[in-house]
Amino acid sequence: MRTIPVGIALLFAAATAFGQAYPSKPITMIVPFPPGGVADIVGRPLAAQMEKTLKQPVVVANRTGAGGAVGMAAVAKSAPDGYTILMGLSSISIFPVSDRIMGKTPSYEMKDFAPIALITADPTVLVVAADSPWKTLKEFVATAKAYPGQINYSSSGVYGTLHVAMEIFANAAGVKLFHVPYQGGGPAVTALLGGQVHALASGPAAAIGQIKGGKMRALASWSTERLPLLPDIPTFKELGYDAEFYIWSGLFAPAATPTPVVDRLRAAVREAANSPEFKGAMDKVSTPVSYLDAPAFRTYWERDAARLKVALEKIGKVAEK
Repeated sequence: MRTIPVGIALLFAAATAFGQAYPSKPITMIVPFPPGGVADIVGRPLAAQMEKTLKQPVVVANRTGAGGAVGMAAVAKSAPDGYTILMGLSSISIFPVSDRIMGKTPSYEMKDFAPIALITADPTVLVVAADSPWKTLKEFVATAKAYPGQINYSSSGVYGTLHVAMEIFANAAGVKLFHVPYQGGGPAVTALLGGQVHALASGPAAAIGQIKGGKMRALASWSTERLPLLPDIPTFKELGYDAEFYIWSGLFAPAATPTPVVDRLRAAVREAANSPEFKGAMDKVSTPVSYLDAPAFRTYWERDAARLKVALEKIGKVAEK
């Protein structure tokens, strides 16, 4: 029988022991956006449920900047010990590509992260203020074509999820819109409600309350099928525009995190995401849970990243305003 080298055996034993002892102190969940956006809306109730399994506090920290890239890079560069994790969005796949398009060195790469679980996956929705002149997407596009660059829209930051979604639509419709970046989805929604911009691509969770409250009007969604939440709102595809985009949320750890620790996090997230309390919290913000464990999530992530790379290269270099 072949014996295992002593060094490898000791490393394995140390990793196993570390995994069994983990966690022995509070865990920080970095949300790379301000409060009020999708990552924050999902991250806080998830963290609260994870605490019950892990028996340690899971502290949510909003670390903003560069459309989410600052917080993501911070987690990528953090100690791979399971005490710093990331509640990321689909924009995690965007920045390595967009940085290269802009001639920059990426602040992180996708390979710097270990996917833990997919939590939610919602298509974006095009919304305008309820008192805007546009009742339909046809009217919105007609104005945009008549006045190139005069319709402005807010986003969570340059090349963030909301920016890319709008540029995918603008490219498909053959219109030019003016981009006004903010430091997160929450501030982008506030800008629309405050009359500072004309339009916004928003996750349904961040907009549904304002839509139902009569402060926003939805014109179309980036999904392949109409949303059960907004059955009267057409998709871009059914209106003849090849525009599809989803804001998904998922939990990540630094890539070098020991397998026993990753497995402990996977188990905690699985229990949290499937708990009645978390599902109830998501129901309150009209966000269905789309849980996928690490192996299936990795496949989902890689497929979505490949699609986004094609979209970004089609959009090309975008001036930062």
